[in-house]
Amino acid sequence: MTVLARWPATQEAPVEFVPQDALPPGMAYESYIFETKQCPTREGLHDFFNGLVWLHFPLTKRRLNQLHVAQIARTGIAPVRGPARDALTLFDENAALLRAPDALWNALQAKEWGRVFGDLRGLWAESCLVLFGHALLEKLVFPRKPITAHVYRAYPATDSIIDMDAWVAASLSDEVLATKPFAHLPVLGVPGWWAGNEAQGFYDDASVFRQARLACL
Repeated sequence: MTVLARWPATQEAPVEFVPQDALPPGMAYESYIFETKQCPTREGLHDFFNGLVWLHFPLTKRRLNQLHVAQIARTGIAPVRGPARDALTLFDENAALLRAPDALWNALQAKEWGRVFGDLRGLWAESCLVLFGHALLEKLVFPRKPITAHVYRAYPATDSIIDMDAWVAASLSDEVLATKPFAHLPVLGVPGWWAGNEAQGFYDDASVFRQARLACL
């Protein structure tokens, strides 16, 4: 697969993209990338977007790979993943990175949709949302209202992709990821991202904009 993206000639590319059959039978995908700096790649949009994310967020992708390999060394390739590996997979496949004011972030975490997209709607103009997960990007090729990102707060990073990449990579650890530090965001609800969200009643769809679960006493 050819990845149509430039990488500065003065910098080493984060990985080399190789055909999927370069992965030896029985070897874990993440371990192979870690040991060889080669990323097995299949034809199709899923791996195409994965390649683009590697080129734009090399430090974060490397950090995720390191954490995956460390988990594999501890537990092997178990049929049931622990909370850290679950969160690693969620991040890699479906994360979005958000720099936002406290009020907007807190309302998003609480799923207070009336505030997120109503009272605080103007704060989106002061925020920066960047899609990271390659499965999320693939799903949005054919956009549907229910598509939801797992949002990680990239704060106090700036809006520069290079800065955001460095900050997020430095922030990630097993301990942080095991807490599943994500907020849920139906991304087509973001102001300016989808013409339909200007229509009256768009955010009243409780099957998409779900209320937060009540804690059990």
